Amino acid sequence: MYFFDPWYLVWVSPAILLAAWAQWRVQAAYAAASREAAPLSGAAAARHILDSAGATAVEIEPIAGRLNDHYDPRAKVLRLSEDVFGGRSLAAVGIAAHEAGHALQDAEGSSMMAIRNAAVGVANVGSGIGMFVFMIGLGLALKPVAWLGILLFAGTVFFQLVNLPLEIDASNRAKAQLVSLGIVPAADMGAVNSVLNAAAWTYVAATLQSALTLLYYASYLTGSSDDR
Repeated sequence: MYFFDPWYLVWVSPAILLAAWAQWRVQAAYAAASREAAPLSGAAAARHILDSAGATAVEIEPIAGRLNDHYDPRAKVLRLSEDVFGGRSLAAVGIAAHEAGHALQDAEGSSMMAIRNAAVGVANVGSGIGMFVFMIGLGLALKPVAWLGILLFAGTVFFQLVNLPLEIDASNRAKAQLVSLGIVPAADMGAVNSVLNAAAWTYVAATLQSALTLLYYASYLTGSSDDR
């Protein structure tokens, strides 16, 4: 089991280190950008971006928590954490604009967004039971069952590979819209860029860790781990 195998930690250590660095960057960039005033609240900035693009049917609502902002494509609702919803800072408008970018992707009928939405269920199943099925197959010496677990977990990796370019595109849209709509002057975009760029690295790290985990278990199952 990977919980007790130091080789697993060695295998995925690049992703773990990248994730730790990215999380530190997000927290630092968010704290710094939160001290920079913006002319609109996060909710108002998102509303302006959506309305300007014709996505007037998308609703915006606050949710409890911190940095758990997201766009729900099923309900067509953009949910913003309380600090972002009402905050009048560059951090708030940057994050809100990013989530508005996802709503615009959906409104434009992005094929990648459609694939991601369809893959959510598979990813949830894969992350929840994929490795459990793998361990059962390994423990019972049933390779087909173990390979089924790997296949299930591959759904999670596929989801993240599709999600990563969508996240980057949403950030690029946010940066462009904030400037073009006059919400944030180009000269003041440094703090926004820092927050969104740091957030992008967290998605890169998550995708890398999932991919390395998948490769590790496939390698383990094919017997290459016995050669170490």
